[in-house]
Amino acid sequence: MTAPVQPRPAERTAVHRRPLSFGRFVAEAQARGTLVVQPRMGFSDPSLMRAGLVATKNAADPVVGTVTIDSYTRVGDEPSAVLALHEGVPLNGFPITSYSPHTASWVLDGVRDAGFPVQVRHGSARPQGIVAALAQLGLDATEGGPVSYCLPYGRTPLLDSVRNWQESCEALAALRAHGTEPHLETFGGCMLGQLCPPGLLVAISALEALFFHRAGLRSISLSYAQQTNAEQDREAVHALRRLAGDLLPDTDWHIVLYTYMGLYPRTREGALDLLERSAELAVDTGAARLIVKTTAESHRIPTVAENVEALRTASRAAALHRAQLVRRGTAPRPIAGPDRLAALADVSDNPVYAEARALVEAVLALDADIGQALLKAFARGLLDVPYCLHPDNAGRTRSRIDRSGRLVWSEIGAMPIGHVSRRGGRLTAAGLYDALSFVQRRHDRTLASTPIRSTLPAASRRPSDSRQHTQEVAP
Repeated sequence: MTAPVQPRPAERTAVHRRPLSFGRFVAEAQARGTLVVQPRMGFSDPSLMRAGLVATKNAADPVVGTVTIDSYTRVGDEPSAVLALHEGVPLNGFPITSYSPHTASWVLDGVRDAGFPVQVRHGSARPQGIVAALAQLGLDATEGGPVSYCLPYGRTPLLDSVRNWQESCEALAALRAHGTEPHLETFGGCMLGQLCPPGLLVAISALEALFFHRAGLRSISLSYAQQTNAEQDREAVHALRRLAGDLLPDTDWHIVLYTYMGLYPRTREGALDLLERSAELAVDTGAARLIVKTTAESHRIPTVAENVEALRTASRAAALHRAQLVRRGTAPRPIAGPDRLAALADVSDNPVYAEARALVEAVLALDADIGQALLKAFARGLLDVPYCLHPDNAGRTRSRIDRSGRLVWSEIGAMPIGHVSRRGGRLTAAGLYDALSFVQRRHDRTLASTPIRSTLPAASRRPSDSRQHTQEVAP
């Protein structure tokens, strides 16, 4: 846990006369040496959604707000969303396409400003309607991807998802003609939430970012989710930064880190400890933004107050850790131009980078059109997500946690990483349960007692375009 000593308060984020783009807001915070923190929050009641945004705005600095979309809207089932609203049934997010523009605008009016950007998060393989709705509201930031918002969530064919995301990226990019700099975040670094080795996470995140770039986006963030080993996570973020530097030379990009997305600690102490470790990881690796998790993650959907606590805890932990690094003279600093590429090469020459680079190069060699390249890569098993049952995923790969706590491959299928991958033995059913609860048990310092049937993540069961997603994989 962090020490009780408080860091010196940072200067509050300046509110500019002209609104900043989402990417510019994060870049300015990073230049000041502060970590941007963000919740995953969405409510169907407009008053509660607005109250959640207000509470987020006042929770920490710098902070950005989130409007998470409900599951009906994610799959394009607006009639069910509207029926639920009429019957007073709470949804697990904000149905942005079902409310009138007047109602949705009221939620944001006087809350969103140049010192408080808001991002729409959704989880949809068919995001065109969501993108159109957020653009109508004057919002300019969202997230997802043709792979990461298709394979874990349902049976939408990957071909359809690639086409849908191409259209959505082009619609977002078109906003630039109206003086807006739209921002799009990959979700590829968070595939399934857990038990996906970092090399594949980094590769998919980088490939989705390149997909966005070729569709016209010039403000992009690349995601990575905290996994089971801190040193391996540091290698992964450095690898992702290096790939971004190579693939996105004319782009305003940053790294967004997610606090661990698998089975979360049950105890309050364990949950806070894991959150603080993720904030320290973000500082150590130069990540610019952190998506937090709360002490309620293992039990239920968190309240506004619990999200506020998580934001404050993460912001405080990051500031304290950075202050310690500054005192030691080891704090990372933003580096621009050729010097940045050289610096990234120095820290990213590691096993995760070698694996991710091999995957990226193999995919890009398949087709000049990156959407087609992704389709061919999954059809041939060159990209293959472990424990993912989507029909377009080959399903020949498996992973395990080795004795040091690193995520390694036990079976690589047809992926072209045999010459660079680190592999372990086969994973048994009992081993799968142990792996799924590894982080939870380590931070709770106790053995998990929940039966395996209730702890397996949604992504490891037969997928469907379901109405509800677990906290492990929700955006």
